[in-house]
Amino acid sequence: MELQYSKPEINCSIVIPVYCNELNVEPTFNKIYEVVIKQNPGMTFEVIFVDDGSYDNSMEKLIKLKENHNDLIKIIKLTRNFGQVNAIYAGYSKAKGKCIVNISADLQDNPELINDMFKYFYEENYPIVICTRSDREETFARRTTSKLFYAAMRKLSFSDMPSGGFDFLLIDAKVKNLLLNNMEANAFWQGQILWTGYRVKYIPYTRQKRELGESKWTFSKKMKYLIDGVLGYSFLPIRIISILGIIISLSGFLYAIFIVIAKFTGNVPFQGWAPLMIIVLLLSGFQMLMLGIIGEYLWRTLDEVRRRQAYVIENIYE
Repeated sequence: MELQYSKPEINCSIVIPVYCNELNVEPTFNKIYEVVIKQNPGMTFEVIFVDDGSYDNSMEKLIKLKENHNDLIKIIKLTRNFGQVNAIYAGYSKAKGKCIVNISADLQDNPELINDMFKYFYEENYPIVICTRSDREETFARRTTSKLFYAAMRKLSFSDMPSGGFDFLLIDAKVKNLLLNNMEANAFWQGQILWTGYRVKYIPYTRQKRELGESKWTFSKKMKYLIDGVLGYSFLPIRIISILGIIISLSGFLYAIFIVIAKFTGNVPFQGWAPLMIIVLLLSGFQMLMLGIIGEYLWRTLDEVRRRQAYVIENIYE
């Protein structure tokens, strides 16, 4: 009879999305290895790097790391750049840990906080532990845009969204499976985490200055992500359209009555081409804005109905 050997349970999967981060992947792994893996000898780990279509030498750096830590590191290579959120989900799909930790590959998030996450997960049974940014050692422009972004999210979609935002967290396996089973096109990942309704423990920290390389998280990507979060979890834009429509219609009706009365009294105001053009341009602008908002909702509905894969895995090195 052939003996069957079961693989040991993995206590924690650490998922690290990588996009053009050749200077940081090795320092990030080394720091995690020193302050997390070696500090928890009773736990078993897997470190999953997801190469999100990098065009620099990130993949070569990752393969070299794996040669030195073959049993610990898994590499998922995507065919192209699908975005950070989809890269995270690709990592989730292959994670086998009892809990899963997300961390960026830029060393702006202190890996030592993972040990605090373990404490709240294993000792106090929190299924979600979020490290939320109480401050940032970044430029004024990046701090300002981030504050505006998350303030908008708190106002429009998620009142419990931390004011500093988050992308450094721990979730347990059941939360991971729930997220994978409810994947959306144009997903707002932080919103999906909070949407689950599970108990959350917040750990405030200061996000450190980036020492190596440049961030690829551009303003246009932030705006797209903001729109995804608002339109994916709020009916407010549609409600605004309805309210504006009522206000404009009522204003037009009242103005028509005013014109009729003025006509009979011989005091017709604003005669000529200029007032007509002003009204036409204002109404056209409102109509285009409203059509644009409706179009955004329709496009997302179309994306959802198509059920296209959120990412394509080219290869897995394990």
